[in-house]
Amino acid sequence: MTQKKHPTPPQILSNDVIAKSRLFTVESLELKFSNNELRQYERIRGGGRGAVMIVPLTSDHELLLVREYCAGTNDYQLGFPKGLIDPGETPEQAANRELKEEVGFGAEHFVPLKTVSMAPAYFNATMHILYAEQLYPQTLPGDEPEPLVLVKWPLADWQRLLLQDDFTEARSVAALLLLTKYLESGAANE
Repeated sequence: MTQKKHPTPPQILSNDVIAKSRLFTVESLELKFSNNELRQYERIRGGGRGAVMIVPLTSDHELLLVREYCAGTNDYQLGFPKGLIDPGETPEQAANRELKEEVGFGAEHFVPLKTVSMAPAYFNATMHILYAEQLYPQTLPGDEPEPLVLVKWPLADWQRLLLQDDFTEARSVAALLLLTKYLESGAANE
């Protein structure tokens, strides 16, 4: 199915930084669209390196998740290990480092499931979702303010995970569904 795409993005007439923090820069954009409509948009500019989310699966067919504090909701959420890509790292290297820091395992093999954007109308960040298999125990010191709670979840019971009150992050939900689709396709056995 062919869909009509807009040929070019709007022209940026001005781009002003209106706020800046340690993690984010907020920009105000004056835009001119192809039909000469003028609009002001605001966006958050991330660091540009991207991030990773890892869906680790043990040889016992258990998913490894972490329960950690989330400032945005001021509560603890259950989700897959994740983190920023450090300068010079590939997504796979970042994924292996984050696994070691957050769940105490490394992985021999990673499968990229999908690269997703997060709120693209307001934020230019991307996240690489990777499936990790052939896990081995290894830890690295992390940067979390308190120890993360490791939760092992049977893959066969993945649908019940979707019903958990604290499993609400859209990226983790998407990662779980991407993994189940990948495994059901038989691609993991090839």
